[in-house]
Amino acid sequence: MSEELKQLRDQIDAIDNELLQLVSKRAGLAQQVGKIKKSGIVYRPEREAQILARMQEQNPGPVSNEHIKQLFTEIMSLCRALEKPMNVAYLGPNGTFSEEAALKRFGSAITGMACDSIDDVFRMVESDAANYGVVPVENSSEGAIGRTMDLLLQTPLTICGEIQLPVHQFLMAQQTDLAHISKIYSHPQSLAQCHHWLKTNLPHLPDSALINAASNADAARQAAADKQAAAIASHRAAELFGLSICAENIEDDPRNTTRFLVIGKQTVAPSGKDKTSLVMTTNNRSGAIYTLLEPLAQHGVSMSRLESRPSRTGLWQYVFFVDLEGHQQNDNVAAAMTELRDKAAFLKILGSYPAA
Repeated sequence: MSEELKQLRDQIDAIDNELLQLVSKRAGLAQQVGKIKKSGIVYRPEREAQILARMQEQNPGPVSNEHIKQLFTEIMSLCRALEKPMNVAYLGPNGTFSEEAALKRFGSAITGMACDSIDDVFRMVESDAANYGVVPVENSSEGAIGRTMDLLLQTPLTICGEIQLPVHQFLMAQQTDLAHISKIYSHPQSLAQCHHWLKTNLPHLPDSALINAASNADAARQAAADKQAAAIASHRAAELFGLSICAENIEDDPRNTTRFLVIGKQTVAPSGKDKTSLVMTTNNRSGAIYTLLEPLAQHGVSMSRLESRPSRTGLWQYVFFVDLEGHQQNDNVAAAMTELRDKAAFLKILGSYPAA
């Protein structure tokens, strides 16, 4: 070993020792914070969003901001766990994109609770079996997740955060020869997101060979039991079920992204870069939608999303889900909400939370 290489490795060892001491010191401070807190709430979305933003702003490189974010998410996850263990529910089984979204937001120092349905995720949090839940709400290619939106209308829970997860689809099987694949299992949304790729690369498969599964992880499980089957799922699902990757990033839109929501029972303070989600209804009359949106324009509140859903209370009656830029405690958003309450037949604020 050259003297120059030895010196560099000695410096790395010294830095590693220093990092270990600093992480331990941070963890000790987190334990002290946990003793001081009276509410028992250890997850502060606004505080963590501010830390991650500051670390990325001060990042000198060469490590990318995305990796800096992952690193500090894990550090905060470990420190949170020392304050109090945290249970997070998500749509299972393990290996789904919902699990990936939960780990991206909360880090790995949590107890994950894989649920059979989106309904079960809500029930786990409502019953205090889980501290938080992670549910999909919309995909950039396939649109809104109707069941999540319906449950948000009914639940007493609030939205505490959001996660933007780039969704990359992988074709996996026990072997990698595409000619030997006679059927493909996947969730209906994933099949739709890979429609063009499948038609181009597996033209011998009829539509009947594309089989809906309850989740992509369940699709991988079924493919692991059938030598002639393949699945479309995440890379993690291939690892969990011992499958080989036949093709990667097969989604038709390379920008394919799913937005997830964090649901819980706490009110989140402003972080400086927030969203507010609400749902409202109006009377069935001419210009009703304009009347609802007018206060937003008057108070300079930007709207990033408007989605309608059947209200299930009458024929051709709809509820409108809206995402606004800003926190409900911001003066302009609060003023717009005051006017909306007078104009809407029904208004429910689903939560204010840090924007992803």
